[in-house]
Amino acid sequence: MNTIFTQLFYLKKGKRGSSVKVPIYLRLTVNGERSELSISRKIEPSKWDARTNKVRGTTPEAKELNAYLNKVRNKVNKIHEKFIENNEPFTALDLKNQYTGKGQKLKMLLEVFDEHNQMMKKLVGIEFALGTYKRYHTTKNHVKDYITSEYGKSDIPIKNVNLKFIRGFEYFLKERKSCNHNSSLKYINNFKKIIRMAVANEWITKDPFYNYKVKFKTVDREILTNEELEKIASFNIALPRLAIVKDMFVFCCYTGLAYVDIQKLNHDNIVTHIDGSLWIQAKRTKTKTKLGIPLLPPALAIIEKYEDHPKVVNGECLLPVLSNQKSNAYLKEIADLCGIKKKLTTHLARHTFATTVTLSNGVPIETVGKMLGHKNLRTTQHYAKIVDRKVSEDMKALQDKLGMGNHSKGKSTKY
Repeated sequence: MNTIFTQLFYLKKGKRGSSVKVPIYLRLTVNGERSELSISRKIEPSKWDARTNKVRGTTPEAKELNAYLNKVRNKVNKIHEKFIENNEPFTALDLKNQYTGKGQKLKMLLEVFDEHNQMMKKLVGIEFALGTYKRYHTTKNHVKDYITSEYGKSDIPIKNVNLKFIRGFEYFLKERKSCNHNSSLKYINNFKKIIRMAVANEWITKDPFYNYKVKFKTVDREILTNEELEKIASFNIALPRLAIVKDMFVFCCYTGLAYVDIQKLNHDNIVTHIDGSLWIQAKRTKTKTKLGIPLLPPALAIIEKYEDHPKVVNGECLLPVLSNQKSNAYLKEIADLCGIKKKLTTHLARHTFATTVTLSNGVPIETVGKMLGHKNLRTTQHYAKIVDRKVSEDMKALQDKLGMGNHSKGKSTKY
């Protein structure tokens, strides 16, 4: 595409004298056709150098105005370059409209969010987990409800998102949607990705998240003690639906696998290690990291228990697990039957593996992190803090039991 493009700044003098400030205009010319626009600045004609297209002198005013002219010139050049890169035909009027924003269709927030989610949906199982897509879908619905509730509209231009909008959305999630602090921040982080995408595409000129600073609160994850884990593992359940869920839960306690990863296991994931022991080798669905987990006797016993199950024989799975929703519902029944007050979930089993089964028994934190599929050791260190706190609580209980609690009060020690 051969085009001749020029831009020229000039003064719209009229019939006024040289001491009266006049507006500066920009003339865009493409293949001989012109289009003109005001750049919203004025100057005295005597200070203007028509030959160089600049303000004369080195005064602060001259420097500031010349810098502004360069910004305008560079912005027009970028618009011109985009037309060339996209191989699109354009006129001087097209350049002007792109610069001023006139005639451009505004990018709407929910439309952009929906486009992102539709693309993500097509990549589920390839680049994203189904759960990740569902979280973005839920986030979009929360943003939609917030816009309807607070702005009385079905959508807003994405360029209108600012710090006030973000903080209002956080409050809406906590107050109207009853989300806790950390859940609210997770939704906002999902929303932040959409905004950063808009900034990258220059639909927003300034990142509204720049001054938004909040921290996640540390949450104490619930775990099972050795006694509670043994109580569940040894409890004899006659109902098949509960027995399957109980065994799946115990299997997760001794492998650290998340529910979605257990669901995907098959016989190909069981391999013989160099020392002759059996290991699980798989890829974690959430982070795509490789997993290598030695099979402890309780976990191996559960695999052997179900090797004649029709689904296992047909090669559909390694364990005939039920849906995550049903599993968590049945775990409540199992907790009642076993006399355990804690809320059992499939993910609590993963926490139990990290703490009670491994770290508490001296397995190095680096090894635990690798088996859990953590990309960052800081994620695993939270479990180490839980173990340290449990040790402290146990020792305090022992001191009280031995009558040492009051003995040490008020007395100094050199250690």
